Amino acid sequence: MTYYNNAVITKRELLVRLIKLLDEDTLFEKIDRIPLEMRPRTNSPIRCCVHKDRAVIKYKIMALLGFNIADEQDELTPLSEYAVQAIKGYEQDGNFLTVVDEACSSCVQVNYTVSNLCQGCEGRPCQVNCPKDAIMVLNGKANIDHQKCVNCGICQKACPFHAIAYLPVPCEESCPVKAIRKNANGIEEIDFEKCIHCGKCMTACPFGAISGKSQILNLYYNIKHKQEKTVAMVAPAILSQFKANSSQIINAIKEIGFDEVVEVAEGANLTTDHETQELIERLNEGASFMTTSCCPSYIEFAEKHAPELKPFISDTPSPMGYTAQLARKRFPDHKTVFIGPCLAKRKEAYKNKDVDYVVTTEELGAMFGALKIDVNIKTDSNPDTVVRPESRGYAASGGVTNAIQAILSSEQQIKTELIDGLDKKSIRLLKSLPKKNALGADFYEVMACDGGCINGPVNIAPYKMSQSKLKQAINELKTVESVQ
Repeated sequence: MTYYNNAVITKRELLVRLIKLLDEDTLFEKIDRIPLEMRPRTNSPIRCCVHKDRAVIKYKIMALLGFNIADEQDELTPLSEYAVQAIKGYEQDGNFLTVVDEACSSCVQVNYTVSNLCQGCEGRPCQVNCPKDAIMVLNGKANIDHQKCVNCGICQKACPFHAIAYLPVPCEESCPVKAIRKNANGIEEIDFEKCIHCGKCMTACPFGAISGKSQILNLYYNIKHKQEKTVAMVAPAILSQFKANSSQIINAIKEIGFDEVVEVAEGANLTTDHETQELIERLNEGASFMTTSCCPSYIEFAEKHAPELKPFISDTPSPMGYTAQLARKRFPDHKTVFIGPCLAKRKEAYKNKDVDYVVTTEELGAMFGALKIDVNIKTDSNPDTVVRPESRGYAASGGVTNAIQAILSSEQQIKTELIDGLDKKSIRLLKSLPKKNALGADFYEVMACDGGCINGPVNIAPYKMSQSKLKQAINELKTVESVQ
């Protein structure tokens, strides 16, 4: 989940400003003034100077326009030119994260440092126990020679005064697959041969230096100017992000200008049916286990880091995949737009030609704000009775398992396990499963985000609220079922 902080506030303000200008048909005339308006000379700079602050704002806007910052050819190219390209439809390259190098310059280059708590004691356990002779005492205080230091942490454990601090690089610490590292200039670089688009580095960065590349301006321009009809495919997690019921949220999405709206939970119905049948067939054929296929970050993890897992992953398409197929059949002349809390869905959509756009929860919230759409307006609409309650439950960890168990007969009960979040521990477990299914489960549900999609990297609601609102959305359908 993205924690509420000033970097997140800045990103939302940028999104709101861009959508407002586009809605007012003044984007090309006013976009270049956004950095000056947001960081005027009269305000104290956040960084070294107002010029640095403005440069950061400029590059963050570039990312929201869909560009990779590293692809900049001329620093004097105005934002208005990038905006023109974005409206025309900037060709995406399949990598949906970019590092704003101007914002990425403040994290430490080393992991261990000696604080002023050092007492220069006679025992000097830090120096004595250092395996690389990287510590010397100068003027009564220990100093670490970072050319020799290997970041083993022994000195920190040995110091009786807790005078040696571990300084993490947040994005590097958060990445479960070690896909991000500093380059020779001290700027973080993402290795897309390793990256699984989980978004953990983006939410961990306290400087907002890592940004997802957006399609929002191209999409909204086409909606506003009626250049193409659109169908919004709304992920169940979206229903957990606003203080409104599901019908109110769906009506608010229609108010943006979407011609049709389909719940992705309808596609989840199909995922459940097919995945259940596939699981039974595999187990009957002697397979030791099967894992889910609906989390795109997990799929990327298996492809890039654990190919031995791929034979055990379900072949069933994700709810987004099935929903896109349904939308294409019902509305063949519409562009399909997935709306959800997941950065990795952009990667999945890039590979799936049935999905034209992906909008994040952050972007949806900014659209509501910029267009002054009140999500809480009362509506007489009823929940979609085609959708099963369990299908909305896909948004939380354990939801896929619950949906499958709901349609299995009592004679077909299976042993299940939940991998709730990808981290070093769960990755070790997953890699070990093909050799030895130590947990003995028939079915493993794997979610890259702790808590599932309702705790995704581009959500806007606190996790506890998301849990409560999702439960409400599920109960709405159960109420309809009981009435019928």
